[in-house]
Amino acid sequence: MKSASREVEARKGYFGTFGGSYVPEQLQPRLDELEAAFESAKGDELFGKEFAGLLKDYVGRPSALTHCANVSREYGGGRLFLKREDLNHTGAHKINNTIGQALLAKRMGKDRIIAETGAGMHGTATATVAALMGMKCTVYMGEEDVRRQAPNVARMKVMGAEVVPVTHGQRTLKEAVDAALDAYVADPGTFYMLGSVVGPHPFPSIVRHFQSVIGKEAREQFLEREGRLPDHVLACVGGGSNAMGIFSGFLEDGDVKLIGVEPAGRGLDTKDHAATLSVGKPGVIHGFRSYVLTDDDGEPAPVYSIAAGLDYPGVGPEHAYLLESGRASYVSVTDKEALDAFSVLCRLEGIIPALESSHALAHALKILPLLSKDETVLVNLSGRGDKDLDTILPLLAL
Repeated sequence: MKSASREVEARKGYFGTFGGSYVPEQLQPRLDELEAAFESAKGDELFGKEFAGLLKDYVGRPSALTHCANVSREYGGGRLFLKREDLNHTGAHKINNTIGQALLAKRMGKDRIIAETGAGMHGTATATVAALMGMKCTVYMGEEDVRRQAPNVARMKVMGAEVVPVTHGQRTLKEAVDAALDAYVADPGTFYMLGSVVGPHPFPSIVRHFQSVIGKEAREQFLEREGRLPDHVLACVGGGSNAMGIFSGFLEDGDVKLIGVEPAGRGLDTKDHAATLSVGKPGVIHGFRSYVLTDDDGEPAPVYSIAAGLDYPGVGPEHAYLLESGRASYVSVTDKEALDAFSVLCRLEGIIPALESSHALAHALKILPLLSKDETVLVNLSGRGDKDLDTILPLLAL
């Protein structure tokens, strides 16, 4: 796998047949400029030190590795561990990427940032680093997500960001990406801080690079604690940044099973889901080739998830490659299963997970009883659930 992963990465902008840059001709020079700046930054020791210093002193890394002893005892079988991205400043993994991209924007002489957001965690992280580094910030967010993620909207505004509700289509994440890309094309002076491993090259590689700190830490922490690697590594998948972040630390370890967990919503037998890799087909969306959920006309389909950060009709191109190469497998869980898992972690461990992360946790709870006591499951707890309580409490009759 080692040589294969280097080979696909070496083919500019592609992971196997997925990725690329399907953009208007006038945009390509700006993407080329971005790629050149990113490659230069990667090789710059001072850039790396500044990034690592902010992750330590501002974000609070390394994030903890937590053994869920109560859940493990309750469910029998294997043992459950969490990589605690919920403990980062701003409450999710998104801050890792925004710190890195903000430094890249400064390197390029940019002082205006635009971003898209679904669950609001990337928008919050973008507003955070914009405030830290004295940059102007505009965040595009679907009107429906503005409503259901009000706490994060308030956080963005209080830090000085302009939040622009997107009112067309489903008024969720896809439309927010549409609007942010349109704004990026229209204004050459902006820096687009894309939040997931999607979009035209080089965005998937940039985001994966800055999120790879999750996998590096998790690998080192697990080896130090257990003297071995985990048997299963799980993460939720919408666009796929938290999953690629933790998967990157274990890609070359063939004995470690990598499992991405998508939102089955109200069921795969309905249209109310966003399980792209489970049900979708290869196609082009937002300037890159990957798996896409489409309607009868071949256009990106309306999608749904109870988790605002997962309702996207595409998925990062490296995930599509990992699926087709067999290195990772992808499953889906329903809203109800995610809600049940949310309750389990709250009540047994005193940890409130994001609804997105609860999808990965739900699948972990399915496989734990099937494992032996010496087998381990590591879940990337990508964010905390404060933002979701207004959605969850009525559903749990609390």
